[in-house]
Amino acid sequence: MNAESAWRLIVGIGNLYRRDDAVGIAIVRRLRPRVPADVRVVEETGEGTRLVEVWRGASSVILIDAVQSGAPPGTIHRLDARTQQIPAEWFRCSSHAFSLAQAIELGRALDQLPQRVVLYGIEGLNFEAGEALSRPVEMAIDAVVSQVLGEIGGQISTR
Repeated sequence: MNAESAWRLIVGIGNLYRRDDAVGIAIVRRLRPRVPADVRVVEETGEGTRLVEVWRGASSVILIDAVQSGAPPGTIHRLDARTQQIPAEWFRCSSHAFSLAQAIELGRALDQLPQRVVLYGIEGLNFEAGEALSRPVEMAIDAVVSQVLGEIGGQISTR
């Protein structure tokens, strides 16, 4: 990959109709107007093979998704997927047979991971049908937005 073709990417993952599973999408919708022009921001459902395609050509990717690790709801996990194993069991709330953790491992096996891959996992509480986020998850959103803006060097906008 040459420097001219490299770009940065933020992927919000989730399902808008499964309550806390929508947190990744809620976060990228707040980030989109606040990131530098060279950062692509996309919303995805979390289907693993699609994710591998989405990050192809990116030099750096930040993935944001709901997780279930057993930590208190609203806990923010940050993992470097280039150096850390992503626990597959964190994504048991996913409706896809091929999860985000498996997509990362596939990308690693195929040597198709971007140079930098960071996962923000927000501990969910409620994954039942519906559209409202739980209070602890809603309260974590601003902190994740700030952390991601810090990582990409984005300026906080008043838009």
